[in-house]
Amino acid sequence: QVQLVESGGGLVQAGASLRLSCAASGRSLVGYTMGWFRQAPGKEREFVAAISWSGGRTSYADSVKGRFTISRDNAKTMLYLQMNSLKPEDTAVYYCARDLVPNVVRTAYREYDSWGQGTQVTVSS
Repeated sequence: QVQLVESGGGLVQAGASLRLSCAASGRSLVGYTMGWFRQAPGKEREFVAAISWSGGRTSYADSVKGRFTISRDNAKTMLYLQMNSLKPEDTAVYYCARDLVPNVVRTAYREYDSWGQGTQVTVSS
């Protein structure tokens, strides 16, 4: 099992930026895609972004494309999500997770495991 701990959330105004971090420990991450997901109250968990082990492949939800950037530092076993031009509709609890299988970049939350506890992002208008 991989242990994941998210941080960096907070309350910001629309248009602001935040950088989320996810610290990973435990089972090996070598070869595995990492992803960010979010869940707003009353809504299903949705895909935000994913990045392959090498960082050479990324995927973004249309709603965040051009505003969010996912990155990782494998030496530090860290995952990041730079969020710019935040909107009220970005308000949610943000989770990081590891894909169930290596060497793929997928977007469905059921294909990921080892979820962190989440970090709250609230964007006021």
